[in-house]
This record gives sequence, C-alpha cells and structure tokens, in this order.
Amino acid sequence: MLIPSIDLQGGKIVQLVQGERLAVETSDVDAWIQKFAAYPKVQLIDLDAAKGAGNNEPLVARICSALPCRVGGGIRTIERAQAILALGARKVILGSSLFTGNLVNIHFARDLSDQIGPDRLIAAVDGKGGKVVVHGWRTSLEISPAEAIRMLEPFFSEFLYTHVDLEGLMKGTDMAAIRALRETTTRALTAAGGITTHEEIDLLDAMTVDAVVGMALYTGRLKV
Repeated sequence: MLIPSIDLQGGKIVQLVQGERLAVETSDVDAWIQKFAAYPKVQLIDLDAAKGAGNNEPLVARICSALPCRVGGGIRTIERAQAILALGARKVILGSSLFTGNLVNIHFARDLSDQIGPDRLIAAVDGKGGKVVVHGWRTSLEISPAEAIRMLEPFFSEFLYTHVDLEGLMKGTDMAAIRALRETTTRALTAAGGITTHEEIDLLDAMTVDAVVGMALYTGRLKV
C-alpha cells in the first residue's frame, strides 16, 4: 500500500532532502488534502515539533479532520501522545524518545503501551549505515534496527523504518535491508526512504510492507 507523506514546517507542507535541504514548499494545504483524500492511510509529520522549534498543531488538527492520519514529530511523552490522538490522529509515531543512550527505553515503551494501547502506537526505527539514528538523524546508536525492533515488538502494533541513507534522493530504496526487517517481526511494517517507483511499491507490497512516499509524489516523479 502507498501511504502518502505530509511534512509540516513553518505552517507549510515541505519536503526536505536528507532531513535538511528544503526541496519543496507549498502553502496550498487544501490541494494536497484533496489529492490524498482517497488513501486509507496518510503519514503526517510535524517537523517543527520534532526539532523542538514550536509546532503546527492547528494544521495537524485540520489535516487529521480531513484525512486518516498517523502523526509523528516531537511526541516524547505519554501526555503528548494522548494530546495528538485527541486532535484526531488514528495512530501516533514515536522515535527518538524510545531510546536512552545506546539502549531501547523499555520502561517508557511499556508505560506507553499500557496507557495508550499498542494498536494506536507506531515505533519509528530509523537506520543509517546499519545503525539506529535518532535526534533528527544526527546521533547514531550502537544498535541495529533489527535489534531495536525485537526489543520494542511487545509494545507496538507497527514499525516505521526509514532508510535514511537514501531518504529524499529519489534513487530507490534498499530492498534487502527492508526484507531483513520484515523477517525480524510479525508486526505491521512500513518502509520509507528513497521509494520512487510503482515497481518498488509492488515489491514491498508482496513482502506485506507498506510504502511511505513523499518527495516522488510532490515532484511528480511518481504518478498516481
């Protein structure tokens, strides 16, 4: 399944290359809501909240009221996760807050699962160079995505894996890395990072992996 991605920054929809260089920016939120209206899942990330530079909460609420969104970005506490769900998110995505030092924060993951329920939780495990990266992909941990997923599996219904090495480059993704993670967990798995073609989406679908696509949609490289 193709899951379109909406990234928010400064009250606009944006696409960044490697999480840094601005490549696409638009204020026409309604146009993209309309384009994505037929999709059963949409991924919505508040980049400002993720960076600790404010948030786009009114826009998150507006988009969640129109589209079936899974929402991430700056969700570091149980209270914040509950607040985002109250805005209309179907599920919440947590990433950096699931790790402390080089280890998975099992205590936080368990409390989160107990209070919210695994069915409404997605764990974002981002990989670069074979290691988990956190804090906007700036910090590399001494743990692999597969190891992190195995430890988090009891507490989450789904994992989101971003192959950071190829994110935003529209050069394709790493099928071997994603296949290895598919074999690691029985939970739902969504992949992101460089996915550009219908062929890739079909290959991932055959592995029972959903595909998050951003840059290729906004630039028109992927026709839908």
